[in-house]
Amino acid sequence: MKHSPSGNHIMDAAAQELENTDPETLSSWILMQQREKAPDASGNLTMLLTAVAVGCKFVASAVRKAGLAGMLGLAGSENVQGEDQKKLDILANDVFINLLTKSKQCAVLISEENDDPIIIDQAHKGGYVVTFDPLDGSSNIDCGVSVGTIFGIYRLREGSEGTVDDALRPGKEMVAAGYCMYGSSCCLMITLGGGSDVSCFTLDPSLGEFILTTEKVECPAVGKIYSVNEGNAANWNAPTKEYVEECKFPENGKPKSLRYVGSMVADVHRTLLYGGSFLYPADAKSKHGKLRLLYEGNPMAMLVENAGGLAVSGTTPVLELQPTLIHERCPVFLGSQTDVQRILDLHHKHGVQ
Repeated sequence: MKHSPSGNHIMDAAAQELENTDPETLSSWILMQQREKAPDASGNLTMLLTAVAVGCKFVASAVRKAGLAGMLGLAGSENVQGEDQKKLDILANDVFINLLTKSKQCAVLISEENDDPIIIDQAHKGGYVVTFDPLDGSSNIDCGVSVGTIFGIYRLREGSEGTVDDALRPGKEMVAAGYCMYGSSCCLMITLGGGSDVSCFTLDPSLGEFILTTEKVECPAVGKIYSVNEGNAANWNAPTKEYVEECKFPENGKPKSLRYVGSMVADVHRTLLYGGSFLYPADAKSKHGKLRLLYEGNPMAMLVENAGGLAVSGTTPVLELQPTLIHERCPVFLGSQTDVQRILDLHHKHGVQ
C-alpha cells in the first residue's frame, strides 16, 4: 500500500526546492556582511572583492582551457624568486593587475611575479593594498594538479598616499584574506579578518557565479594527516624531525597519514577541511623558509586561525611577524590546534625560534 508523504517530508522537499532556487552568491554575501558589520561603510571593499572574484573566474576558465589554448609550458623567463614563469603565471598576473587597477580601490599591489611594488596612478588610486600570488603551484599545471590564487588585503595607513610601507605590516592588520583553488571544482575561501568566520564559495559554471557552499568552515581540533615535503628531511632542524617522527611512529594510537601535493593552496585546503598539519619549515638549505610571508604565509594563516586552527613560524604566530621586504620568506606550520601546538611545544623544547 502506497503511503502519502508526511507533512514533514513535504516541508523538507519544499525547503530543499527553495534552497535550490535561492542560492546565495558571493556578491550578495559580501553586501550582507557589509550591512551587518559595517553599515556605514563606503562599499569600497565590496567593489574590491568583486574585482578579485572576477579575476578568479577568468583564471579558472584559462586553467580549464590551458592545454587547448597552448598555455601550458614555460614562457621563457624567470620571476623575482628565480623560478621559471609559466605562460599561465604571466596571464594570471596581468589579469589581476588590470582588474585591481581598474577597480579604482587600490593604491599599492604586491605580486609574486613583480620585482617591485606596483604603485597605482592617481587616476585609479583607492584606499587598499593587495598582496597576491596570482597562480600558486604553477609548476604542477602541466600534470593537471590543483593550483590557486592567494590574496591578502590591507587598508592604507591613515594619511598615507600609498607606499611600500603600507604593505610591510603584520598579517593581523589585514582586513580580508583568501584563496581560490582551481581543481576538480573552483572554490573560493574567504575571511574578512578581525576573527570573522571563514566561508567557502564554489563556482557554478552554469550561472557563472560563486555560490555559498559552506557558511562557516571549521578546521578540526586534531587531524590524522600531516603534509610536508619529506625530500628535505636531511636538512630539517630538530623540532621538525621529532614532530614528523612522532607522526610516523606515535607512542599511542595509529600513525598519521602523509599527504603532500606540492601546491600550497591544495594542501592548505585539505588541511582546513580534514584537519592535521601543513609544514614548510626552514632548513639547512633555506634558512628563512621558502614561502613568502606577504602573499602566502599571512593570508593562509588568517584563514586557518579564523577557522579555529593555528599558524606559527616556529615560536611566533605568523600573523605577528613584521616584514621588512615585500618578497620576504618565512617558515610556516599551520593546521589543527592540537597538531600545531605540538610543533610549537617542540620548538620551545629545542630552543629553536
